[in-house]
Amino acid sequence: MAADFGAKSTTEDVLAGVDLKGKRILVTGVSAGLGIETARALVAHGADVVGAARDLQKAKRATSEVSKVAAENGATFELVEFDLASLKSVRAAADKLVADGRLFDVVIANAGVMATPFGKTVDGFETQFGTNHLGHFVFVNRIAKLIKDGGRLVDLASSGHRFSDVDLNDPNFETAPYEPFVAYGRSKTANILFAVEFDRRHSDRGVRATAVHPGGIATELARYMPDGAIEAWIQQVQDQRAAAGEPPFEFKSVPEGAATSVWAGVVASADEVGGKYCEDCQVAELLPADSPVSAISRGVRSYALDPESAKALWKKSEEMVSETFAKKLSEMADPSRCARGLSLHRPLQQQPFKDAAPTSLTRTAFLNTYRFDGVQVAVNECVGRQLSDCLRIGQPLPDFDEQSSYVECRLSMPGKATEW
Repeated sequence: MAADFGAKSTTEDVLAGVDLKGKRILVTGVSAGLGIETARALVAHGADVVGAARDLQKAKRATSEVSKVAAENGATFELVEFDLASLKSVRAAADKLVADGRLFDVVIANAGVMATPFGKTVDGFETQFGTNHLGHFVFVNRIAKLIKDGGRLVDLASSGHRFSDVDLNDPNFETAPYEPFVAYGRSKTANILFAVEFDRRHSDRGVRATAVHPGGIATELARYMPDGAIEAWIQQVQDQRAAAGEPPFEFKSVPEGAATSVWAGVVASADEVGGKYCEDCQVAELLPADSPVSAISRGVRSYALDPESAKALWKKSEEMVSETFAKKLSEMADPSRCARGLSLHRPLQQQPFKDAAPTSLTRTAFLNTYRFDGVQVAVNECVGRQLSDCLRIGQPLPDFDEQSSYVECRLSMPGKATEW
């Protein structure tokens, strides 16, 4: 299927003959550019789309055509407010969606900024790393429970990842001199690594994640660049290509740019794109380590797909946002993996927890109930998502040992602290 599409394919090309009725898809960054076109193309084929944006009034104006197309095709389009530069806003938006309870088939993390002057988010993170990576990291993880089994996450990255690997020792440029495109490169590499690790953690239930580069498109993304900078850069690129005997560089249209997001989200097979970096409606080739850096050439740097780097970034991101998210499902759901010399066995019952020992228990549909060290522990159907959402016994304090195959979790109970 991938061979049928390429750099000039549009959203309509990749969705030709595709019926998305009954699908529910979340797209962030729908107030401009790629986000608008992505939403429009999806509702045009019957999908119900939820768009997330920082400025709701701007988004409403920008997506008026999307709402019209949705109505014409028996689909729905709605907006939610969130600001990726504020974890409070991100968490509030995620909590609102979770409270609503409706599931998503696909999440497309499209929003972002590029080459901003040095600055910090509300929470004190460097603007590009905080907005492009950490905001989506928290938002997507908090709504991961809403992604249907077999669903998909599409994380918008960029060929700009080639400007820089992540720097987990200095993510906020506290010691290194700030360079806008180095910061952008770090954030885009982080987007790819996030997709790699999210894919690993959620593939047990068929949820796959992929990162995509939309291509060079003239959109609002370049709004922070100085006047004339884009034109000067294009001229430099054209001179280089002419000297090399290559054809002139051409910007993609917005429908061409959004095509890879749509292709990776609802057209390509899950195994084809899961844990990969895609461009031009294809899975990108791995670049040799000594290949020259170019923002417009094809391919992906190996550091952006390195699984150990992806795990390290995940851990560092959790530390930075002071929030812990679930391990891989198979590493959580098997009681035989638990250690500490304590008794944990199952199943006692395939029904809700009944013995009223805990101080709080809000959910009623449980996958299994375990008896552990004389105490019943209820683990609900969300096994695999953040433990604080799954275990409602007192106040759970997740603490995952990345070097072990078991899950370590402290549960504070009335008069008793227990580990498993």
